[in-house]
Amino acid sequence: MRIVGGEFKGRHFSPGSSFKARPTTDFAKENLFNVLIHRMDLADISVLDLFGGTGSITLEFVSRGCEKVTCVEKNYRHFSFIQSTIKMLGIEKAVRLVKGDVFRFLEKSPGKYDLIFADPPYDLPHLETLPDLVFQHELLAPEGIFILEHGKTNDFSTHPRFFE
Repeated sequence: MRIVGGEFKGRHFSPGSSFKARPTTDFAKENLFNVLIHRMDLADISVLDLFGGTGSITLEFVSRGCEKVTCVEKNYRHFSFIQSTIKMLGIEKAVRLVKGDVFRFLEKSPGKYDLIFADPPYDLPHLETLPDLVFQHELLAPEGIFILEHGKTNDFSTHPRFFE
């Protein structure tokens, strides 16, 4: 795993070969952030990273100047890896790391986020309910962006809040 942009660009972290998370590829991160930096000032936004996995997306946001990132990860091993990486980089003030179930977090989360990124396991039960939970609990700021990565078996193009 590598940070592809910003202050920590080029830093490598290895979660180990037995790690079960599916990290977002460098190519996908570069494309994602190329689009985002033209839509919002990353330094001025609050981000919610659901299903943190390796922490790759959280680290990328902080590396690019975001000072308010909440990362939710249920798996203890993944949570511990993210926690140690945050500590190694000295970015504890920028990241609120939550060990817990994303669905429960969405039901109880206070506040709104300018950007919500969700990269769940593609076979996650009830994955199709994520957009509705985000909007039902009013977690997205009025001009905010919700990004949901999903496999080919899910199609959200008919969702009333679908944009692109």
